[in-house]
Amino acid sequence: MTTWRLLYTPPSTGAWNMALDESILEHIYRGESKPTLRLYAWQPPCLSLGHAQSFKDVDVERLHARGWDVVRRLTGGRAILHTDELTYSVTGSAEDPILAGGVLEAYNRLSKALLYAVRALSLPVEVKEYVNAPASQNLNPVCFEVPSTYEITVDGKKLIGSAQARKKEGVLQHGSLPLTGDLTRICDALVFENELARQTAKERLLARAATVESALGYEVSWDDAAAAFVQGFEKELGIQFEREDLSQSELQRAEELVNEKYAHPSWMERS
Repeated sequence: MTTWRLLYTPPSTGAWNMALDESILEHIYRGESKPTLRLYAWQPPCLSLGHAQSFKDVDVERLHARGWDVVRRLTGGRAILHTDELTYSVTGSAEDPILAGGVLEAYNRLSKALLYAVRALSLPVEVKEYVNAPASQNLNPVCFEVPSTYEITVDGKKLIGSAQARKKEGVLQHGSLPLTGDLTRICDALVFENELARQTAKERLLARAATVESALGYEVSWDDAAAAFVQGFEKELGIQFEREDLSQSELQRAEELVNEKYAHPSWMERS
C-alpha cells in the first residue's frame, strides 16, 4: 500500500485554491509533505483559465456583475466555472509509480480511480479515448465542450474536466465534477461575438456536458461525492490515506503565491 495524505479544505477563493495546490507541490518536491489528494470547493464561484488561455476570453463586466471570481491555473486546458462542484487535486513526485511516465500514462491511471468513484455514485459512465480533439475545437474557450484523452462520459456527455501539469517539482493534476446547477452559466462570463453566438454556445454545451444531477435525476451531496473519490483512489490505486492538516509552511507559502502570482495582474491578465 502507498501512503498518501488526504486533505479536505474549506471553500476558498480561486487565487487561494490555486496557490495552495502549488504550495503543496513545492513542499512535496522538498520532501516536506506526502503525495496528496485534496478535495475542495470554491467561494465565491470562480472562472478558471488554462495556463496559456488568453484573458481576452473573459467578459470582465459580466463576471463582476455576477459576483464571480477569476483565476489562471498552473495547468493547461480551457475555462471552467467552478461552482456547485467537487474539485480534486493530486500532487506528487514524478517518480511516484502512480504519477510516473508521461502525461497520458499518469492521466490514464488516475482516470481509473475517477471512474470507480463516479460509478460508486451510481452513474452509468464510460471512458472514451480521444487521441486528438477535432481541429475546429482548438479555439473553443470552454473546457466541458472539448473532448480529451481518457474522457469520462455519461450518455455520451463529458462529466469530469481534468488537467495536468508536469514541472520540475513534480506532478499536479486537478479536475472538476459538476454536481448540480446550470452548466451554461460559464457562457455568461466569456466574450462572444454577439448574443446569438452566446446562446448557441449554451445549447452546444448542454448537448456535450452533464452534471451528476442531470445524469441521475437527483442531487448528490459534496460529502457523498468526496467519499466516493476517496474510495476510488483506495481501491483502484492501492492508496492508504492519512488525514492530515496543512503545515504552517504550506499555508504561508500559499499566501505568498496569492500575492505574488495568482491574484497579480501580471499572471492573471496575460493575453
